[in-house]
Amino acid sequence: MDVAAVETKEPEESPKEPQEIVLNKNMTRFKKRYMKRHWQTDTTTDENGESKQRKLCDKPVERIKRKKMALLLGYCGVDYYGMQRNPGVRTIEEDLLRALMEAKYITEDDFNNQQNAQFQRSSRTDKGVSAARQVVSLKLPLEVDVAEINKRLPDCIKVFGVKRVTNRFNSKSKCNARTYSYTLPTYVMEPSLVNEEERKKYRITEEKQEQVKKILEVYKGTKSYHNFTEKKHYQDPSALRFIMGFTLDRVFIDSDMEFAVLLVKGQSFMLHQIRKMVGLAIAVLRGHTDHSILEKVFGKDKVMIPTAPGLGLVLDTVHYDRYDAKFKDSHDSLTWSAEEEEIHKFKHEHIYPVIVKGEVEGQSMATWLEKLSKHSYEPSEENLEKGDEKELAGDDDDDADLDDDCDDDKNVSKDCDTAEVKAGENKIGELNDEGKIDESANKKTDQ
Repeated sequence: MDVAAVETKEPEESPKEPQEIVLNKNMTRFKKRYMKRHWQTDTTTDENGESKQRKLCDKPVERIKRKKMALLLGYCGVDYYGMQRNPGVRTIEEDLLRALMEAKYITEDDFNNQQNAQFQRSSRTDKGVSAARQVVSLKLPLEVDVAEINKRLPDCIKVFGVKRVTNRFNSKSKCNARTYSYTLPTYVMEPSLVNEEERKKYRITEEKQEQVKKILEVYKGTKSYHNFTEKKHYQDPSALRFIMGFTLDRVFIDSDMEFAVLLVKGQSFMLHQIRKMVGLAIAVLRGHTDHSILEKVFGKDKVMIPTAPGLGLVLDTVHYDRYDAKFKDSHDSLTWSAEEEEIHKFKHEHIYPVIVKGEVEGQSMATWLEKLSKHSYEPSEENLEKGDEKELAGDDDDDADLDDDCDDDKNVSKDCDTAEVKAGENKIGELNDEGKIDESANKKTDQ
């Protein structure tokens, strides 16, 4: 009986065995973690028993210190489908980014996805629209040779300069105003001219210039421009725009024809806005519509405004007055005064000749004037149902001929300075029942 009891008794476990298993287990986990952290090296020995190190990352990464930069460029956009990149068509951004990549100032990944380099443009000019002083911001190396970029660009695009800016600088949101120019032959302001010979000989009088300036003055201030773009209601806050100035700047003669340059400065502009402002001014000057329409278009009634051709429209200047004032002691000014001579030369070699040729040979404005005489300012049911505002859209069939600095049609973007006008200037209020701005409300619109 005693022997049987001994045989059925289980053997005692050694108290050290579980401890050794736990230690080995922990050591294995530690080793795995250690090897995971040091994945880039392999410490195995070779056939001679010597330790060897092998880097698994066989493509060394060249790290270049990049900082936020502002790049000033000009371009003639006649042969382009706008500034903003658009797959399948020729754009200014595509050529610019490719030149930067070929000059090794941005990587291939930056070229494929420009947001990696924090790329932003000050204004989105559309099909056929040129620019004398466009500004883009992106991360670039500290040392940038402008000549290296320009030799990789076509003649119709030129970089004028590069400046270091603050890390949070955004060329669009920090731009507090934009100035556009519109160049057109002066004969459009005189309705009595009937043939090509009379139009070429025409020279605008001082009296006519004053008449033009008086009409353009009507646009100055804060108004609802719902009739000057597409699909906007008169009480839509995003239709409120502040125009700082609109005038006839100068006249010049080229190819025996006289031209006038109109300058309009505003905080931001909507699609077709400037072309419609010019189109309506010409219609009033030529007597196609009554002068009272200049007040009616800012009310609640729908008015079909003619759209002038896009050929003469140029982004002239983007303004960074607030940025310059804030960082004047730490960063360079973005007025680009040192590049002014080069900009002037580029405009007269690559932008104005194209506009003049389009008017003298292509008769862009003359063709448009024939349509203007038949234009109806009263919206038909068909117009209202289809939202068709392209009855008189110049020579372009494309719907996007002017940049819209607000990307959102439903809300005013933060990038559009259309809310409170600073420095004691006008403030935007609500629209009353007549479609006029109620200054007493003085409600701040969300930008």
